[in-house]
Amino acid sequence: MAFQYLTNIPLEKAKKEYLKLLKANGMTPSTEKIKVYDAAGRITAGPVYALISAPHYNACAMDGIALKAGLTFGATETTPVFLTAEQYVPVDTGDPLPQGCDAVIMIEDVIATEGGIRLFQAATPWQHIRQIGEDICAGEMLLPSYTEITPSSIGAMIAAGVLEVEVTKKPVVGIIPTGDEIILPTTNPQEGDILEFNSAIFSSMLRLWGAEPVTFPIVKDNLEQIKQAIRDALAECDLLIVNAGSSAGREDYSAQAISEVGQVLYHGLAIKPGKPAILGYSGGKAILGVPGYPVSGIIVIEEILRPIVEYLGNRLTAEKLCEEAVLSKAIVSTLKYREFVRVRMGYVQGRLIASPLNRGSGVVSSFMKADGIVEVPQGVEGYESGATVKVHLLRPTQELRRNLVATGSHDPLLDEISDLMRRTWGDISMSSSHVGSMGGIMAIRRGEAHVAGTHLLDEKTGQYNTAFIKKYFPSGGVRLVECVNRTQGLMIRKGNPKNILGIKDLTKEGIRYINRQKGSGTRVLCDYLCRQEGIDTSKIYGYNREEFTHTAVAALIASDTADVGLGIYSAAKLYDLDFVPICEEQYDLLIPDYAWDTTMVQRLLQVLKSESFRQRLEALGGYTLKNPGTVRERF
Repeated sequence: MAFQYLTNIPLEKAKKEYLKLLKANGMTPSTEKIKVYDAAGRITAGPVYALISAPHYNACAMDGIALKAGLTFGATETTPVFLTAEQYVPVDTGDPLPQGCDAVIMIEDVIATEGGIRLFQAATPWQHIRQIGEDICAGEMLLPSYTEITPSSIGAMIAAGVLEVEVTKKPVVGIIPTGDEIILPTTNPQEGDILEFNSAIFSSMLRLWGAEPVTFPIVKDNLEQIKQAIRDALAECDLLIVNAGSSAGREDYSAQAISEVGQVLYHGLAIKPGKPAILGYSGGKAILGVPGYPVSGIIVIEEILRPIVEYLGNRLTAEKLCEEAVLSKAIVSTLKYREFVRVRMGYVQGRLIASPLNRGSGVVSSFMKADGIVEVPQGVEGYESGATVKVHLLRPTQELRRNLVATGSHDPLLDEISDLMRRTWGDISMSSSHVGSMGGIMAIRRGEAHVAGTHLLDEKTGQYNTAFIKKYFPSGGVRLVECVNRTQGLMIRKGNPKNILGIKDLTKEGIRYINRQKGSGTRVLCDYLCRQEGIDTSKIYGYNREEFTHTAVAALIASDTADVGLGIYSAAKLYDLDFVPICEEQYDLLIPDYAWDTTMVQRLLQVLKSESFRQRLEALGGYTLKNPGTVRERF
């Protein structure tokens, strides 16, 4: 009897059901540990944390002299300070900070005199010093899950002591070329010979998608030989492409071979070119039969195999970049298939014009020349000349990515939220900057962020955040979303060698304090606590020494360049510091109405309400969750 395709399935239905079936049969990404030096372009399998701080010692940032800053206090143009050679140490850029010193003065500002030097300007504590953790703090998340490793991130990992990294293993995709007339590439083919170049095209596509292609020897049009080749390839590959033999010819054995070695889900898609495609499988391994015509094969590989490769590689699903264009001539199509038409494009008098190219399935050069693809839906007869159509752009190749922009107060939980979003959906990234609670409020006010962390204490009422939101958003347009309550307190060197028991002890002789930046909620709290205790903050050594994150403060205390700083319990725990609790504060997320309905924000809210988020915060310590993700107040 005449050959008939078993199916004529719509493309999107076939793609969805094929991927679902493969997952149900055990297809899942796998991981491996590799040297960081070899990790460029690979995808992280999980979050990567810094093992050491960078720099890992206090480094002189200038050529000059190192000394105790207090020795220079009072120096002016009219009253210079004279120092003897015993009071300072000559240093070069990158030298470790000498013991007992807390400032570096540039050599240009040093006036040599007999027996010593003169200084005409006072130094401030920790000037021109790269402090421990200035770049990276031990324990910080360097990269979230499922993130491509760039050359700069390799440098950051090495600087942070990470020499091996667990990455997603590249899926291995086997390619079996078949056909009696197929030969290896040569410059002198005989009549009837067909050069086998499809595997080169497919291999290049697969490499761009992060897979490892393996091309097997050409197999003749023999059912048993094709079956054995499939069995052998499945033993060493995660996915398999059987090229040619999927159509209705007398020597097209691919569908039968695949069905006898494994199973066939669909044979025949409602697309043109590419309709003879075979969607087969063996366990959780895809066996994709593709037509021999190169354009047909490219379409099938792009539409069917690419989503599977991206899933196994933990890579973001490719998003098609589309624009509207005007057809320069008509496209005639059949109602039976969804058709892919290659076009050239260019701007003429401000309009994007699309000119259809040769539509033959064997015309591979049309793909090389194409600037875009017009998709004619199934059931549509085509488009008339002059019609405005949507075009999938092939050039430029840059992809648009969605990005949740977070700002405001720092907390390690933001990194955990970012990682959970990546692990859950994979198409959302979080870009966070730590500018303090007030900085976050102002960023939202200017329309520069989707969300801002805030924990500003109103001294008059003892409440957090509300008074500030009312002040800076008198017309409303924002929502205050509950996140966590967290414990703030004094982070102290392990063992508390200087017996620091509370805020009053910050003025003790020999106590080195490290503060958060002005405008941060922690700085506001510290100022408030000092006023309550009647403390003159100018009497606290290092009070104006500022850092932008809790972990940076903790890292400097752990490295013994400071004795104490106000911060959250989770940062103290991370660095194994002693901790004196001061209060429990309210840490909220400020979300503007203009961002509320975005996919990024809605997924953020889902993460806040998830059990995974609760578990991660329990592991961090120092947090209390009541109703995270709910709107506390709307303004």
